[in-house]
Amino acid sequence: MDEATGRLRRGRDLERSLTLLRVFLLASALICAGAGVALGSILSRSLKSEALNAEKTSLARYVGGVVQPALVRGNRIDIPWNQDAQLADGVLRQQDIVTVKVWRADGVLAWTNSRSRSSRGRLVPNRNRDEIDKNLGLDDELEEAIDTNQPVAALVGTGGKGEDAFERNDLGYRHLFEVYAPIVGERSKRPIGAYEIYANPHALDRLIGSRRTTLWLALAGVFVALWGALALLVRGASRTLSGQNEKLRARTVELGESNRLLEKSALEAVESLNATVDAKDPYTAGHSQRVRRIAVAIGEELGLDAESLDVLRFAGLFHDIGKIGVPDAILTKPARLTELEFEIVKRHPEDGARIVGRLQRMHATVPAILHHHERWDGNGYPHRLAGNEIPLEASIVGLADAVDAMTTDRPYSSARTLDEATGEVISNSGTQFAPAVVDAFVALVERMPELFGIDPAAGELVSV
Repeated sequence: MDEATGRLRRGRDLERSLTLLRVFLLASALICAGAGVALGSILSRSLKSEALNAEKTSLARYVGGVVQPALVRGNRIDIPWNQDAQLADGVLRQQDIVTVKVWRADGVLAWTNSRSRSSRGRLVPNRNRDEIDKNLGLDDELEEAIDTNQPVAALVGTGGKGEDAFERNDLGYRHLFEVYAPIVGERSKRPIGAYEIYANPHALDRLIGSRRTTLWLALAGVFVALWGALALLVRGASRTLSGQNEKLRARTVELGESNRLLEKSALEAVESLNATVDAKDPYTAGHSQRVRRIAVAIGEELGLDAESLDVLRFAGLFHDIGKIGVPDAILTKPARLTELEFEIVKRHPEDGARIVGRLQRMHATVPAILHHHERWDGNGYPHRLAGNEIPLEASIVGLADAVDAMTTDRPYSSARTLDEATGEVISNSGTQFAPAVVDAFVALVERMPELFGIDPAAGELVSV
């Protein structure tokens, strides 16, 4: 039975392992998805930042290459107005550039020109040219580019009422790529002003979007492949565990059937031993069956549950099986037993409990067999239990055993009538017998005398 229990435990462990594998597979999918999104977001931001930096550098170099030779004279910005058209055409030749402004370091707008979106790219005059030579102040990004001598760039909207509103209202752009690039003097190598460049981000957006899509697809492919490989490993392990679990189940079923057959054989062997005990003493033939019948009837009268009644059936049948070890000369002795002989007989409850206790099915019956000779006043054997210390089933079997002994012929006494036996039981209520068990017995005698072999019509003891 221990082997079967071990197999069942291993089966449950395998089931838990399979469940853990499934949970792990789901968790790994969530982790892979989360890691993919986090890594993709980081790489997307890095990709966008790199693309913006590359575009910023490219625009700053292009505009500087076109404008600076014409505008910078030593350490000052000098606008050659006679070359305004050629300068604007050179700057705006790159299709992405929308507006270019040249600022002096003190915040004065030195030069500007723009391309109209609605006029298919031709140069147009704009109201910003009316602000040339006016000190409009330096905004934060422009000041940063001059102070740090480094280009500054960002994607900006063209909303609001500020300077950027011109690109939205007059040129038709809703967002632009804005670059501030310092203008360095020829002698001091320090910024003497800055370019403010607005470029159409359409191509840049398309490039970033294309690379971002490629990035996300690549990441998705990598993580799906990793999770797929993990899923295959888990699936293989799951199949292996499932196969082992099925084998264990089949083996457990086989073992359970073997144990059932073994229990059945053992029970049959115990029944054979019990029959041997009855056969050793012709005066007690049928005693075990009668005790069982009486004990179960008393249990039903007391309203015991099915499990307790099952205990009474087996305990009533096998309560004297321990007498297999008592010599025949003692069992059938017609005279009073000596003290030594009685001590030998008193061992039969413990011997019987050991015999029955070897069967798993009979474990619950052991206390009833072991203590069926205990007395309510504590003067019984083998453990001198008293009162409610005695298991109820043991008290019932003890009373049933005593009643059958009193109403059958024995070598040392003649059978008493049922009334005489009932009177003896009542007189020993609270001393030898449990009071509640006595009350149930008396109720049975009054209502069902045939249970004890009494013909209700004749009022006589009959053979049972």
